[in-house]
Amino acid sequence: MGGLVLRLVVVAGLAVDVFVHLRLAPGYDLNTAAVSEGALFRVEAALAAVAAVLVLVTRWRVGVVLALLVAAGGVAAVLLYQYVDVGAVGPFPNMYEPISYPEKTYSLVAEAVAALAALALLVLGSNSPARRGRERGRG
Repeated sequence: MGGLVLRLVVVAGLAVDVFVHLRLAPGYDLNTAAVSEGALFRVEAALAAVAAVLVLVTRWRVGVVLALLVAAGGVAAVLLYQYVDVGAVGPFPNMYEPISYPEKTYSLVAEAVAALAALALLVLGSNSPARRGRERGRG
């Protein structure tokens, strides 16, 4: 039961991530180098959607790992570009944005919650009684 609740938390967090990034993407299309920031927002949304579907409809650990990477990567990107002016890097534009606004905060919180829930799923999944029993049977 706890695993189901954690999966639903991951999916909900990623759903917020998808919604916010798709909603904000058009406003960032003009910030461009070889790739626009709006396009990066759409890629983030697509990855979050794929991860959410995998977590929701499969028991594959790879889906949970993808969810963790997408959500934690989103948190890292928001915090990095809020506090550090990295500048343009390769094909990516300068995404420094030292301000905060509600959608950015919603996305940050949702990504952090999804990342923590995905991490908990990975930790609890590796310690589940069924998994320990399967591993004992191999020895």
